[in-house]
Order: sequence, then C-alpha cells, then structure tokens
Amino acid sequence: MKIKLRKKKLASGKYSLYLDYYKGSSLDENGKTKGHREFEYLKEYLIISPQTSSEKRENKETLERAEQILSIRRAEYAQGKYGIKDKSKNKLLFITYYDKLKEERYESKGNYDNWDAAQNHIEAYIGKKKISFEDIDEDFVIGFKKFLSKKAKTKSKTLLSQNSKYTYYNKFKAALRQAFDDGYTRRNFATTVKGFAQEETTREYLTQDELQAMAKAYCKHQVLKNAFMFSCLTGLRWSDINKLTWLEVRDEEEGSRLIFKQKKTSGQEYQYISDQARQIIGKRKRENDRVFQGLKYGAHFNAEILRWCMRAGITKHITFHSARHTHAVLLLEYGADIYTVSKVLGHKEIRTTQVYAKIVDKKKKEAANLIPELEMDYEF
Repeated sequence: MKIKLRKKKLASGKYSLYLDYYKGSSLDENGKTKGHREFEYLKEYLIISPQTSSEKRENKETLERAEQILSIRRAEYAQGKYGIKDKSKNKLLFITYYDKLKEERYESKGNYDNWDAAQNHIEAYIGKKKISFEDIDEDFVIGFKKFLSKKAKTKSKTLLSQNSKYTYYNKFKAALRQAFDDGYTRRNFATTVKGFAQEETTREYLTQDELQAMAKAYCKHQVLKNAFMFSCLTGLRWSDINKLTWLEVRDEEEGSRLIFKQKKTSGQEYQYISDQARQIIGKRKRENDRVFQGLKYGAHFNAEILRWCMRAGITKHITFHSARHTHAVLLLEYGADIYTVSKVLGHKEIRTTQVYAKIVDKKKKEAANLIPELEMDYEF
C-alpha cells in the first residue's frame, strides 16, 4: 500500500490536505483497470497564495503537522505489515497530537471550546520548544500544573479560577491518557500527578418574593427587564435570549413553545413556555426579527441590574445568569422533578442539575428551624 499526502482546492480559497491510501488495482468486468483508494481528510488547510509572513508561517506549521501525521500512518502500516516496533511515535510533537484530539471534538462545541482554551495555555507553557513525546516525563506534567497555578492568565490578565485550572488540567490529562493508550508514551503520565480539586461555585438566585419585588420595581431599560424576567420564567441563557427570533417562537393550540438551538451546546431544544412568559414578549413581528431588540451585553446593563435590585430592596449580587438559576430553584421548590428540570435547562448530564437540588435541600433545612423554640420541660 502507498500512502501519500495530497491537497484539494476548495471554494473557500484554501487547499484541504488529505491522505491518499492506494491499495493496488484490479480489472473490472469490462477489462478496465480500477484503482482501490481510501482517503483520510486531515482537517488541515493551506492558504493558496499566502501574502503576509503570518500566513506563510501558518502554512509552514500546517504542512509540518500534516507531514507528521503522514509519517505516523506510514509507520503504523509498516508496524502492522512487518511486525516491527514503531519508533516514530515518540518523535511526534505533543501539541500536534493534542490538536488532533481537539479537532475530533469539534461537534461538541462546549467541550471543544474547553479543549481549545486549554491548548492556548499548553502552548504558552511550552513556548518555542519543540516538545515531542520522548520529552514528556513527570517533571513536564508537574511543570504544567504549576504554570496553571502561578502564571496562566485569562484574557483580562487575571489568574485562573480554581474551576478553570481544574478544567484545563483535565483536558491536558485526557490527552496524556489517550497518548498512553495509543502507544506514544511508555507510562500513563495522567496518573502520576494529582489534579486540581473542583470548587463548587455559589449560584445566586432570587426567591419567589424577591422575584415579585423585581417585577414591581423600576428598571431603566424595559428590554432588559423583559429579557431578565423571561429568563426567570423559562431558564434560557442570555446568549439564547439575545439571539432569539420570532421564527423560533411557535404559538400553537396547546400553548406557546420555543424551538431553538442552544448557542453553548448546539443542542436542539423544544421548550414550552408559560402564558406569562409569552405575554412578556408581546406581539409577533417579522420572523427574522430579534424578540428582544436593543438588548446588549456590557458593563452598563450589568450595573443597571444591580441598581434595579437595590430599588427592589435586594442586596444579593445578581447577574443576568442568576435568572437561569432562579428558574431552576423555583421549579424544584414547586415540585418539578430533577429530570424534568435538567431537560428544561438543556443539561446533557443530570449531575449538572443536581447542584440546584442541594440549594433546595438547604432551604428545607432552614425552614425546619423557622418555628420559634417553645418553652417546655423535657422528660425522658
């Protein structure tokens, strides 16, 4: 079998790189030679006519990654055909392997974004070094953990939160674990260094009485008030409310519902909404019009939410996302089961929803001590 790296011109103005597996030929029933080929598209792309030094450098790095994958495939074929040990695997650059694993997760947007963010920190840690699998040892793993703790920063130049460190380090470990399974490392370095503990975040929410106070209080921007209250009644994220169009709002005989794709997870959602939630958004407009026209994300609107809370007599630090938490807690308090709440919120895993159940349990515990203590004698 012959394996070659080839390219295909796309309408986008780039070349798509792929591997051509030529498995010989045979004669068909008409006596014509028919070649047997399989193709593996690498999801690597070259700019056809690079103009800037940045584009030329990008092309060079892309081609290097593709050629490394070609080397891996040839070595894997030789290993299987001749029964020899593949010594080329430990020459592969770790970041090339990591990038390949990341691209395999492209369809899962939330997970892909976390892998992508983790890669930025891995590249910052490695710097200009060419780290191949033969360079990876326990010190390399410890070093990355220390980097996340002491040096890695967010886009706003602040140190990472505990949960960000937990998430990014877990992606790093997942790549190491997969590399061990695929035979690139002699040890499973994912198990050699203890990871970060996950921190349970505080999810601020409004009680029913507080939500009623917010409904009556003045808000400078009516569209912000409508959107926030709509989120409290539906559980939609800001990103989904902001992009919601009238095409996604269906008024049916059984009631109104939303049919939309979650921006965060790309999951298709079908969600009935209450009559009051429908009343909040008012009369229908053109299908492609945004439901909440004029809604903006920024410091000004965030500050107005806090001022609105103060007018309502609420001192909690409430953000727009608190509306989603409010919806979940109120559903559970009024008897919805956790599975239903999970589906309403669009969670893929039930454990993501269980944190709200903990909040409700805490309120039950507080309620148990609301009745004043009685004066009485205890006899046993």
